[in-house]
Amino acid sequence: MDGFNDFLGAINDVLWHDTVLFAILGTGILFTFWTTFSQWRALTHGWAVIRGRYDDPNDPGAINHFQALSAALSATVGLGNIGGVALAIALGGPGAVFWMWVVGFFGMSIKLTEVTLSMLYRNTDDPDDPHGGPMWVIKKGMRRFGPNLGTLGTVIGGIFCVTLLISATTGGNMFQAWNVGQITETYFGIPSVACGIILAVVVGSVILGGIKRIGAVAGRLVPFMCALYLLAGSYVLIVNAQELPGLLVLIVQSAFAPTEAAGAFIGGTAAYAFLIGMKRALFSNEAGQGSAPIAHSAVKTREPVREGIVAGLEPFIDTLVVCTFTALVILSTGIWNRPAEVNYVQPPNVMQAGESAWTLETIEVPALPRGAGEWNAGQNVFMIVTAHENRNAANNLHRIEGRVVDDGERFVIQWGSLRGPVEPTLHDPGIYFSYVGATLTAKAFDSVQEGLGMWLVTMAAWLFAISTMISWAYYGEQGIVYLFGKRGVMPYKLIYCALIIVATLGFIQTDTELDNLTGVGTGVMLIANLPIMLLLGYQAMRAYHNYIDRLKKGEVGPGHPAPSIEDVISGRDVR
Repeated sequence: MDGFNDFLGAINDVLWHDTVLFAILGTGILFTFWTTFSQWRALTHGWAVIRGRYDDPNDPGAINHFQALSAALSATVGLGNIGGVALAIALGGPGAVFWMWVVGFFGMSIKLTEVTLSMLYRNTDDPDDPHGGPMWVIKKGMRRFGPNLGTLGTVIGGIFCVTLLISATTGGNMFQAWNVGQITETYFGIPSVACGIILAVVVGSVILGGIKRIGAVAGRLVPFMCALYLLAGSYVLIVNAQELPGLLVLIVQSAFAPTEAAGAFIGGTAAYAFLIGMKRALFSNEAGQGSAPIAHSAVKTREPVREGIVAGLEPFIDTLVVCTFTALVILSTGIWNRPAEVNYVQPPNVMQAGESAWTLETIEVPALPRGAGEWNAGQNVFMIVTAHENRNAANNLHRIEGRVVDDGERFVIQWGSLRGPVEPTLHDPGIYFSYVGATLTAKAFDSVQEGLGMWLVTMAAWLFAISTMISWAYYGEQGIVYLFGKRGVMPYKLIYCALIIVATLGFIQTDTELDNLTGVGTGVMLIANLPIMLLLGYQAMRAYHNYIDRLKKGEVGPGHPAPSIEDVISGRDVR
């Protein structure tokens, strides 16, 4: 697995080069000014649209605006909001949160643009199963530049679909399943693979019903799970209210200056906070990936821009609201830079594990303090060592990961290795529990109210994961339809469900491995979709300004009062 993880890390270094990050940020700034800050339209007109005042059952499409937004949000509001934010803070420090906010704000205009483009080029020949997304945009859009370019557009669309399938199976599927298995096994002792089997059955039963069933499930599941999570988060923030002003200052300061090492956090540079914050925010809200337009293309409407404005709400809800709650919970409880769970009286010796590789001696673990629980086989832990320069941390600190095993007589830790030219020395004698992803968030809730993280975050993780996986299954399905036609859909769904189980078999152990896996999926889609947006984005901007002009003149006003909330949620208002 070390070789495979190194391979993924090398790919991530290319996909997430500084040039790519600045290109994404620049694209968001470009469309923000081009639309004269469409974020305002999303927060005003967008809410009126999803309330159902513009829904018309005679318009082409399959689901209403609220259900389309819910289907897209069910893919974005997922474990990226629970586990992804925890990952960002654990690796990049508080400054990563600031860059998540930046991506969330400018991502609103990116979402509007990419969804508007997909709506302009969507295919509604079959109103119950419309097709849309960047692959159809580039295929049809290139023909406008000349008949001979149609083939090139088809090829580029195919490349995008390949990246779509990579992202659907990694970040949209395996990341979710792994987090659910990890947190459930940590708290309840249920084997991770058993969780994978249950998830595969539940997800499979939903995705077999197509976009209408996905929209119906998402329309009820997303509001419930968001409200539940935000209520619990509000409780934690009220308890720690005195910490919040200082934390907001820390977030901004850490975005532009190094964050010093403290406890379990080994330090982070401002540049690394920028990188991790951008990656995690883009993974969470999917701005620029081209995934959300696939769900929005199923909406019932004759106004492409109207759905684009609705889509602008996604990064706001996902990143600026839900992710912020998670970040403040983690930071205010101090779980991110917690002290060691226990200290060795006689620390293990550093040993050579090969050429330029170092590990720690395998010795018996010390007894845990009263109230800290008991050692269990399979627990992931780490110690902090001083070695060669760590450019991401702006110091010489590194983590050596280990796993608790029962040798039949006692519990010991089998340590991994650290590669480097300098023999490491222990920074301190402490053993830290490795809380990866959603488990770190759960521990933050637990630190305020015992059992809150155990029950709330575990339940939220299951709900968020299921909602994300069913939507990403649909995204991948549309890629299969483009590449192979409908004959490839059923084999794809079976493979998709099988990968849920594969992800829970235990080959992912650390937050770095998790970041590498999801980073590849997100990165390849961004690389494929950004050129499409920049090449054809002017068409979305032209349509946007035309729609806003007509909206100001009252030419596209609502044709009826808002229907009941139940009718909007169920989709009865467009039947």
